[in-house]
Amino acid sequence: MAEPKQDQDQVFAKCAKRLIPFMMLLYVTNYLDRVNVGFAALTMNKDLGFSATVYGFAAGIFFLSYALFQIPATVMLERIGARRTVFAIMAAWGACSAATAFVHEPIAFYTLRVLLGIAEAGFFPGIILYLTFWFPKEYRARFTAIFMLAIPLSSTLGGPLSGLILGMDGVHGLRGWQWLFLIEGLPACVLAFAVLKFLPNGPADAGFLSEEEKQAIARRLASEKAPAPPNIWAGFVDPRVLLLGLAGTGIGAGIFGGQLWLPQIVKAMGYSNFVTGCISALPYIVAAPTMMLVGRSSDKRGERVWHTAIPLLVAASGFVIAATSQSHYVAVAGLVMTMAGLMGTYGPYYTQSSSFLSGPSAPGAIALVNLMCTGLGGFIGPNVLGYLKDRTGGYEAGMFTLAGGLVFSVFLLFVLGKVIGARARSARAQAALS
Repeated sequence: MAEPKQDQDQVFAKCAKRLIPFMMLLYVTNYLDRVNVGFAALTMNKDLGFSATVYGFAAGIFFLSYALFQIPATVMLERIGARRTVFAIMAAWGACSAATAFVHEPIAFYTLRVLLGIAEAGFFPGIILYLTFWFPKEYRARFTAIFMLAIPLSSTLGGPLSGLILGMDGVHGLRGWQWLFLIEGLPACVLAFAVLKFLPNGPADAGFLSEEEKQAIARRLASEKAPAPPNIWAGFVDPRVLLLGLAGTGIGAGIFGGQLWLPQIVKAMGYSNFVTGCISALPYIVAAPTMMLVGRSSDKRGERVWHTAIPLLVAASGFVIAATSQSHYVAVAGLVMTMAGLMGTYGPYYTQSSSFLSGPSAPGAIALVNLMCTGLGGFIGPNVLGYLKDRTGGYEAGMFTLAGGLVFSVFLLFVLGKVIGARARSARAQAALS
């Protein structure tokens, strides 16, 4: 006999209350260590003589190694368990991030960014997969959006915090950017040990659930499983996965190109490091409620494509406004639109990747989508802005280019919607005949 929906809601709410705040804490730490290089660059580039091209390549190469190791790292999480995998990931990325404090030349900088990408590769796609162990489809967009509130939260806190840490220049003989990497990198090593205590591998290992609750979760998830292809490779050739990943390349380029250059774009307006950090936090303050509203609306309507496309068009418009405005206030407003729009896509976008396939093909499909979005897009975005900054002397050409990529992503999403609709009609027709 099926459990009443109200009872199911209570079970899933209990899981979310226990798991998601802790996962958010891990992701706040993860994201700080990923993007703090943008704030460090405010003084590091001058201290070490790095050009915009050198910085852009180092910022982007992280995502290349991140992309290459996502699929094996995500498969590893499913096979050896979340607890041990996330522990190893966090300990490694914390050490690599902190070690960046001691670079002196481009080669060492590139090397540590590559190692950081390898270390972090399995965390985000692994967590997206991990959510499928606990929550059915109708809950995932909102819980994914709540988990991903860690991004605007880390950036809201990290901007002013990074500005303050940069003010520690000269303390114990270290530069401010060196303190930045140390202070924001080492906590990941400490939290790695907390993972061993607070992160169950799945509902069956959760001490905070009763046996009845564990069985209720298992029955609910089993009832909605998609047909499971026999191996991991099926996810790599599914047209839905490929279209979603290609659309994500433009999204990732916009997100990470904007994020990793945002402090320098704002700094170029003539502000101090601390004020730059505070202004850089504004887009993420607006992004947080945007993510929640879009995620809830997407779950309520059971719709993903339009809930991803509309925020992307807002983000593209924001890039154009920021690139063309002569007013600093209007330019900042455009950047707020851009980051809020891009982050508003997170819930519906990543929920799609976890809903197409199940079984052995699911980890590969999720990792491939994130590889193309965060990996390939993350490599392209910072490099485009760095290259065009050196060639043109400003950020306008780079922002126009990223806006064009977002518009192309919207086109691909509409193609994806057509493919999904055709598959749904075919499935209904087959069901009517059987």
